[in-house]
Amino acid sequence: MATHETHTYPRPDFERNPLRWQSLNGPWDFLFDDDDAGLSARWHQSGLPSEVQASAAAKTGDGASAQSESITQKIASGTQELIKNNVLSKSADSSTITNAKRQINVPFVFQSPASGINDRGVHEVLWYERSISDLRTAQEKDKGHRLVLRFGAVDYIATVWVNGQHVGGHRGGHVPFELDVTDAIDAAAGAASHRVTVRVYDSAYDLTQPRGKQYWGAKPESIFYTPSGGIWQNVWLEVVPAARIADSSFGTVIQSHDIYSGKLHNTIAVTGRRAAQKLSVEMEASFAGIPVSKTDKISLLRDSDQVSFDLDVRLSEDKRTSLPESLLKNAPLGDEFAWRDGVALWSPEHPQLYDLTIRLIDASGQAVDEVKTTTGMRSINWTKGDGHWRLNDRPYFQALCLDQGYWKDSFMTPPTADALRADVELAKRMGFNGCRKHQKVEDPLFYYWADKLGYLVWGEMANAYQFSQEYVERFNQEWEEAVRLVINRPCIVTWTPVNESWGYTSLKDNVEQRNHIRQLYYQTKVIDPTRSINDNCGWEHVFTDLTTFHDYADGPQLEKTCASLDAILGLKAGRDLFVPAIAGADPGCKHNPGAPIMCTEFGGVNIAPAAGEGEATEERDRDWGYTTATDPEDLLERVSKLVKGVTAGGHCCAFVYTQLADIEQEANGLYSFDRKEKLDSTRVKALMDEAMKAYYARVK
Repeated sequence: MATHETHTYPRPDFERNPLRWQSLNGPWDFLFDDDDAGLSARWHQSGLPSEVQASAAAKTGDGASAQSESITQKIASGTQELIKNNVLSKSADSSTITNAKRQINVPFVFQSPASGINDRGVHEVLWYERSISDLRTAQEKDKGHRLVLRFGAVDYIATVWVNGQHVGGHRGGHVPFELDVTDAIDAAAGAASHRVTVRVYDSAYDLTQPRGKQYWGAKPESIFYTPSGGIWQNVWLEVVPAARIADSSFGTVIQSHDIYSGKLHNTIAVTGRRAAQKLSVEMEASFAGIPVSKTDKISLLRDSDQVSFDLDVRLSEDKRTSLPESLLKNAPLGDEFAWRDGVALWSPEHPQLYDLTIRLIDASGQAVDEVKTTTGMRSINWTKGDGHWRLNDRPYFQALCLDQGYWKDSFMTPPTADALRADVELAKRMGFNGCRKHQKVEDPLFYYWADKLGYLVWGEMANAYQFSQEYVERFNQEWEEAVRLVINRPCIVTWTPVNESWGYTSLKDNVEQRNHIRQLYYQTKVIDPTRSINDNCGWEHVFTDLTTFHDYADGPQLEKTCASLDAILGLKAGRDLFVPAIAGADPGCKHNPGAPIMCTEFGGVNIAPAAGEGEATEERDRDWGYTTATDPEDLLERVSKLVKGVTAGGHCCAFVYTQLADIEQEANGLYSFDRKEKLDSTRVKALMDEAMKAYYARVK
């Protein structure tokens, strides 16, 4: 059952001490504005009305265009027969329609049952409203502390007012933003409560808007699902110092890849600093409760709000003798995959994390801010030229699942904070050591648990489906924000900006589209040179560190393909694996001999329902998989042949099995939509272990 979280701090990966916050999850007033009348009527100043009339003219439209239908046909080819006339129409039965103000359960979207509304109609303009109080104490106000309103994610364009005063907004549906509401609160000095109003615009049809798997048709079908509009991640208030340590979204980067020197390479950013204010930063590290190292105070230069420095996290021999026996039992000092000359290493097998404390200190020597976070030392290498991807200097097979992060009653929003941890545990139970988080930037709590539990994650963003300059601007902004959000998490090992040429329909002959993918590669590499980049997952690579391909053939045919480099590099779904040269205009791209080769989508097997099984419904009849098993034993046999088929050929050093759990009509998960096992997890894990064992036998 989905319940709004009010007690779990949404960002345990970057937590202030002392922590002063209040969840705003729960009931908000909510109103559909189908005529988009609210701005001109100044609802943000007067408050939301009890109801609003929308004209039939505002509720009619063409829905999906012929071009969007063509895009659907191309992408969904080979999945299931598409629904005829599946147009997301704004039709109305009368000349006017009345939208009443009601309550919505934030952070669940109005389309979901968990929201309390469960409306699947077309509503592109949404209004939210609730009261808040000033969390600051009198002492905090005297110190100049600020009150910040934080949103985990709002899809797609949000505008926010407090007491009718505009305090800011954000464009981009998958990344967080925060707004300083102090001045608006102070302007109403003495008021016991303050009104927060949020207007959201989320187009149902605009295919240049990054939307991932959110569908623009009337009913979800094929690989597309019910859309999610509006607030869909946590909302909270937080008291912060005026001058404070910025998180990764605002420039703090902790690079933890240098296991050889044993040093963290840090850039700590500060926000809210007054001009020329004298401030300094210090950092200390501990491991398993044992202090490891601490920097001196490092002063910020007069004209820079960030400072860079290294921190040695190697444990001395003396400190190693103080490590608890329980830790050394699982990660003995003699295990080079767990330790490197006193440096604790992070991996799925040994998810060892350092605790970090960062302090901001004023001219008097007083700490004005303190943040606690974690990091894991681990190196990634994909450039040895021998076809292997390495973790901590060791060839490492990535047995990943495709994880799309949807839940039955709450859609893209986890039903509870525990659900994110549970998904990591469910995947590991079946033998996966990580996931490709597909077409979604997940709630930050997911990456927190991936770090702690030892789970590799490929970072990805929701793609759009039509290319234009507006799309380029939108995607560049949101992709960079997505990368910066999780850049300090050791679980993140690869970036994937684009999937299967979505949004790039003419890569075969369009230089402009190719150049944008190249730009995304370099944009990402400049921000983060420490991780591998998978430019366009599946086919039509333009500029990439990895050779990735998608193949949903059944086991015997997949094994035949994976046994031949020529077959791997051949056409995939009728497309070139690497874009060819365009004479006189573009050099194209080719597989770099020795680059890691990975099958990054395969499987997708569902089970045919037995005759008379369950309740027959139209939705159940639409369940599908790329191939279909007759029963659980047949499914297990097919999974076995598939994973062995990928690894037996000797070319692949990773796979991504589709998928972790069913989603609506795409019933090809290893778990059902409500996370029930379809197969005995111990038997599936044995298959995964056997496949990885075959890989490591060749490496030796």
